[in-house]
Amino acid sequence: MKVVLSIKPEFAYKIFEGTKKFEFRKAIFKNENIKSVIVYASSPVQKVIGEFEIDKVLKHDLDTLWSLTQEHSGISEAFYYEYFANKDEGFAIKIKKTKKYKKPKCLREDFNLAPPQSFAYWADK
Repeated sequence: MKVVLSIKPEFAYKIFEGTKKFEFRKAIFKNENIKSVIVYASSPVQKVIGEFEIDKVLKHDLDTLWSLTQEHSGISEAFYYEYFANKDEGFAIKIKKTKKYKKPKCLREDFNLAPPQSFAYWADK
């Protein structure tokens, strides 16, 4: 089983360029068996552009999480704290290995899913 994450295009592309090695989340999937993520680049791209393997998921208070991830966050400190406004802790998915698709895929046609607000589980049948 995999999880589909909606990620803003600017950040999704940074993941596959290797400049963003952590994907930040306010909430995380509960299934601990998830080992890879399908990346859905949200509007205006609206395509599945690749996948990545999960190294580990970090959960910490915001200051600790930022100090552990800032070097490879792919975002500014201001954006980080704005994203986590009104939260005491956050999650960072550490990206291990990426696979960018040669041709982007359609979430509805290729995966039979609607774009997730946060994430959706997907099982390859």
